[in-house]
Amino acid sequence: MSDNKPAVSNAFQAFAAEAPAQAGALMEMAKKLDAASALDKKTGALAYLAVLAALRMESGVPFHTMLAKKAGATREEVIGAILTGLPAAGISVTQSLPAALAAYDAS
Repeated sequence: MSDNKPAVSNAFQAFAAEAPAQAGALMEMAKKLDAASALDKKTGALAYLAVLAALRMESGVPFHTMLAKKAGATREEVIGAILTGLPAAGISVTQSLPAALAAYDAS
């Protein structure tokens, strides 16, 4: 991550390489949903981290942590977002903390 570009997971890289039409369609939809959101970039990025942690999708956490940091999120806010799902999703959300903190601290 020395070039300050967030790393994309191996799974997403394979998806983009092996199914470029579907990956393009997904990215187009994501951009449109982002543009339609009433949330500011930082709040949206933190909410997305909370969802990733609740769904145990740790592979996306480093990339989205870096997006949150780029949008102005503090380390404490990233931790708070990851732990937001504790009451509903349980202790499993903590599985995302190491990846989030490593990504945040790497830049």
